[in-house]
Amino acid sequence: MRLEIRDLRLAAAIAEQGNLTRAGQQLYLTQSALSHQLADLERRIGGALFERSGRRMIPTRLGEYLCERAKPALAQLASLERDLVEMASGREAVLRIATECYTGYHWLPPVLEAFRQRHPGVEVRIVPEATTNPIAALVAGTIDLCVLNTRVKDRRVAVTPLFNDELVLVVGETHRLAGKRLIEPSDLREERFLMYSPPNDSQAFQSILAPVGVSPGQLSVLQLTEAILELVKAGMGVTILARWAVDPYLDSGSLRLIPINHPGVARRWQVATRATRPMPEFIDDFIGFLEHTIASPPRGQPRFSIIRSMARLEKNRKTVAARA
Repeated sequence: MRLEIRDLRLAAAIAEQGNLTRAGQQLYLTQSALSHQLADLERRIGGALFERSGRRMIPTRLGEYLCERAKPALAQLASLERDLVEMASGREAVLRIATECYTGYHWLPPVLEAFRQRHPGVEVRIVPEATTNPIAALVAGTIDLCVLNTRVKDRRVAVTPLFNDELVLVVGETHRLAGKRLIEPSDLREERFLMYSPPNDSQAFQSILAPVGVSPGQLSVLQLTEAILELVKAGMGVTILARWAVDPYLDSGSLRLIPINHPGVARRWQVATRATRPMPEFIDDFIGFLEHTIASPPRGQPRFSIIRSMARLEKNRKTVAARA
């Protein structure tokens, strides 16, 4: 038996749509043609892939296995097709990246700008939808590189350590906890939190807040640092962020950073790629540039000083634009 790409697309479309008519529309096939192709595929495999329940198509165990394996294969094929189009149009390659935490996107611009100067023919494409599960996206081939702070146990993934950072509690200057020098997680039971991710996806919530009784209902999700910090200043809640992510916004003195007495606040950032060799030279260069700029800044230059400067410039630009 020999599977073809159209077989994978057919099975994935039927599983996704749950109906032959809609799957046919997705694949630009008539229902009759789709039925014939499905029957041929099931004959070649030697078993039923779907059960018919009225108009509904329900995957069998065999169908579920095929669709599960087809998804990453089709994703890699789509990625290959995009890359070939890019290369045919004169671009050397595409580097697709993501970070595990939305704060990571704040320090990417200066890194990306410097990388483009070294590799003008490589398009760097940020894939924010991979933020919630970058390792799955990396293994599936929908991204090429991710920056993350959770431990990676998958042998298909190679990691390079970058730097360590610390999560801190951020409160407004008039908040009841603003005068404390150290916070115990139990002090936070009654607080309302403003976070980047929902409870199930928030490392801070799962490791620090949930164990002391903070409920998911006490958490509101915003994916913009400035919006979170403005609400914190207004007394609408508190947040837990990396110390370096908040530093650019401390000039006004209206925020307070308080260390949290919990081992989960210490994080180690690393860059992850697929464990394949040889790796394209531009990916090696990107990792090297991350190490140089983020993990090992030049002597006398504080880590993230470039990032802080860029954040302040962006903040000033927005202020000027708003006044205009």
